[in-house]
Amino acid sequence: MTFSSLGLPAPILKAIDALGFTEPTPVQEQTIPVLLEGDGDLVALAQTGTGKTAAFGLPMLAQIEVMDLTPQALILSPTRELAVQITSDLQSYGKFMPGLRVISVYGGASIQTQIRELQKGCHIIVATPGRMVDLLSRKNIMDISQIRTVVLDEADVMLNMGFKEDLNRILSETPAEKRSWMFSATMPQDVARIAKKYMNNPVEITTGTKNTGNENIEHEFYMVHARDKYAALKRIADFYPEIFGIVFCRTKIETQQIAKALIDDGYNADAIHGDLTQAQRDNVMGRFRNRSIQMLVATDVAARGIDVDNVTHVVNYGLPDEPENYTHRSGRTARAGKSGICISIIHMHEKGKIQHIEKRTGKRFQQKQVPGAFEVCGKQLVALMNKVREVKVNSEDIAPFMPHIEAALEGLSREEIIQRFVSVEFNHFLDYYRNTPDLNIHQGGTRGGREEQRGGRSGGPVKFFINLGERDGLDAPALKHLLSVAGQVDQSDIVWTDLRNNYSFFEVRPEQAAGLLRNAKSGHTFMDRKVVIEQRDRQSDDRGSRERTRRPASGGGNRGGKKRDRKRW
Repeated sequence: MTFSSLGLPAPILKAIDALGFTEPTPVQEQTIPVLLEGDGDLVALAQTGTGKTAAFGLPMLAQIEVMDLTPQALILSPTRELAVQITSDLQSYGKFMPGLRVISVYGGASIQTQIRELQKGCHIIVATPGRMVDLLSRKNIMDISQIRTVVLDEADVMLNMGFKEDLNRILSETPAEKRSWMFSATMPQDVARIAKKYMNNPVEITTGTKNTGNENIEHEFYMVHARDKYAALKRIADFYPEIFGIVFCRTKIETQQIAKALIDDGYNADAIHGDLTQAQRDNVMGRFRNRSIQMLVATDVAARGIDVDNVTHVVNYGLPDEPENYTHRSGRTARAGKSGICISIIHMHEKGKIQHIEKRTGKRFQQKQVPGAFEVCGKQLVALMNKVREVKVNSEDIAPFMPHIEAALEGLSREEIIQRFVSVEFNHFLDYYRNTPDLNIHQGGTRGGREEQRGGRSGGPVKFFINLGERDGLDAPALKHLLSVAGQVDQSDIVWTDLRNNYSFFEVRPEQAAGLLRNAKSGHTFMDRKVVIEQRDRQSDDRGSRERTRRPASGGGNRGGKKRDRKRW
């Protein structure tokens, strides 16, 4: 099937042809004829990267009356990035529709500028729910009572982000007689309720299976001790030299810490989280799109709306609580028919989460072994040889130097030259991986056949002091995340926390104490402060039971991601 057979008008077909599109994707093939021919409602279930914007955008443009410069369609999307992307796509699809105006409104940008654009008139509004509610709250600014079409794009994401009340407010101000089109990757109960409340016998189209992900994704997990998760992340990154991926963390603080650690270790990485300004976020995303950044470390919320092609890997540094969030994470790879890999780095206590996700999504996970030194070095060597084979050679520039090069290499055989060349480029890598430990958890719960036995004399929990407290924006969960990174311990092994204003105390299981203390001496920083962890007597410092008021964790972010030619080992 071709786009010309779907019934689209000539100006839109001309734009599609100019963009190089030839055949519609499955969701486009099923959706476009239905939306062109009918005035009813529609629910389409399709994964990210399957062409949903064109699926609703092309029939929407076909029904726009260009001579009527009033808002005829409203598209709601979860994030500003997705809103901007949708606007750009619609403008491309409608490039041969003279006078077409598509306006995007979203937070993080000047609302006055957006108001001035709206007052000039437009045909389609693309909005995030929060900014839309803000505009509706202002008198004589936004009137959507004559809207003919409403689209909820990534409806499940908007509800997961807490926009339920905003959606209800917005939809309540739209006319009863309108077309409502909902696009969602999954169909949780909240999405079904919205559909039932605001839609009238919608046609349901499903590409794939409800609440499942893209079929072109391999789902893998690596089981390690919590203290080894960061080391496993680096090992996996080294095993895939051409990785272009997104690393998902559970919290903003963990995102900042992991990104900073990767940058400090020489990887082309950076973080994206809620504390970034729009300009900072655009800068990070720009560098990620042009591959100056190989690994983008992100939270679920910050990654909403990321639309980047050719992502090879998604890495779950921490598993999400809901299977739907796993589906959204994994959907960042294997877009537009390509294949991808979704990797989860877990500890023993998270095996049940894997089984739960398998049951809810119908996906089967394959347990893989964290690659050892031989496997990693082999992959790196092959990547180096491919780079040598594919490098562009400027013979004219090199020619004047060739006599000197040949003289310097005189007497060496072809094999010796290759060995020396490889050694120059590869010795630092081999030295780094020499005698590296086995990170995998083997039967019996040990690593590499040996588990250190540690602990206090009594065999009970071991108490520690840390020079960070509530003043630094920490609460108990944030402190545990920090300790899991700085001390490389499983959060479940931190059995007690006591946060004060400028410092805190915590206790860990005795078998983790020595390792935590050793790892904590590696020079970790938090918010530009050196992290100091010291062992204390359990009877000192008044363990106590006084109540305290906890503040949500907060913090800024160190920028980084300067591109490097090679990693520092």
